[in-house]
Amino acid sequence: MPERDASRLLVLHRAGKTWEDKSVRDLPSYLHSGDLLVLNDTRVIPARLRALRDVSGGKVEFLLLPPQTTDAGTRGRGDTATTTRRVLTKSGGKLKPGEMFTLTGGCTVTLLERHGPAGDVIEAHCTPAEFERYVREQGEVPLPPYIHRPPGPSAPLDRERYQTVYAHTPGAVAAPTAGLHFTERLFVELRARGVNTAYLTLHVGPGTFRPVKSDDIEEHFVDPEPYFIPAETVAAVRAARQAGRRVIAVGTTSLRALEGAVAPALDAEKRGHGDAVNAPLCGETGLFVYPPCKFCVADALVTNFHIPKSSLLMLVCAFAAPGTTDGIEFVKRAYEHAVQSGYRFYSYGDACLFA
Repeated sequence: MPERDASRLLVLHRAGKTWEDKSVRDLPSYLHSGDLLVLNDTRVIPARLRALRDVSGGKVEFLLLPPQTTDAGTRGRGDTATTTRRVLTKSGGKLKPGEMFTLTGGCTVTLLERHGPAGDVIEAHCTPAEFERYVREQGEVPLPPYIHRPPGPSAPLDRERYQTVYAHTPGAVAAPTAGLHFTERLFVELRARGVNTAYLTLHVGPGTFRPVKSDDIEEHFVDPEPYFIPAETVAAVRAARQAGRRVIAVGTTSLRALEGAVAPALDAEKRGHGDAVNAPLCGETGLFVYPPCKFCVADALVTNFHIPKSSLLMLVCAFAAPGTTDGIEFVKRAYEHAVQSGYRFYSYGDACLFA
């Protein structure tokens, strides 16, 4: 869609289990003065790096993972420095720790540790500043696999379009796609209606989109993702909750940060075990939300359409009818309507509002 806010919007009314076909530009009419929109300002980095094995010339692909809060980032080597990062590795042959690779453009790296789905560790033979510059110049935007692009540095269109207009803090390897629909024009209209906004950062990792393969849903694991929630955002959420105003999560990532970090902090403060309103929140969350989950902070949710057997689809089913499993059938019927009505699914697709 050439214009971000021209996407379609399926408005799902949870109370009556009904829906309406609208446009994203109609979103302000469903919000009220005093509502608080919470948005994820993470910035997608060009995280896909291509390389050749020094030993054989075989092709290898590294996908940078969001930095952990404990990552050191550098290792001294006399008067030089190297940069360590966690990556997901894709290759046609078996790789061993100690192997060296040459990235497209000449940077060299060594494979230090292998951890499979948890992420390998590589060491780039350059300083952190040099490595960041290399990633900016040679990295590829990690578009989903169903969006096909030729190998090589990403085109300016993808670098701009696969990014929210309010993206600020680099670190994500996937976009918080619900936010892709927002424009400055939409924010102007929202402000005119008295809708407030607040921001948090949760660096989206690839684990969020890993399909649920276990027959027992409780055995599925969502990889922890780092978050930072400013004190002013915590205070804004707290004030909205106390005044009975709605908190609206823009995207499943914002919702997971609110429910996984802000909700426990406010609960602890309520019980006299902290002063959440005056402190930022920082850590990692691996919160896996599925029916019949209840929600403590979010009152509404803006999100895209999600793929089958994903943890994100389970999250929206839970949010569609909190505390019950009724949302599964409701979302199923709504998605069937969306398919029949030609809604676009996935990252560059259309949006939903669960009101």
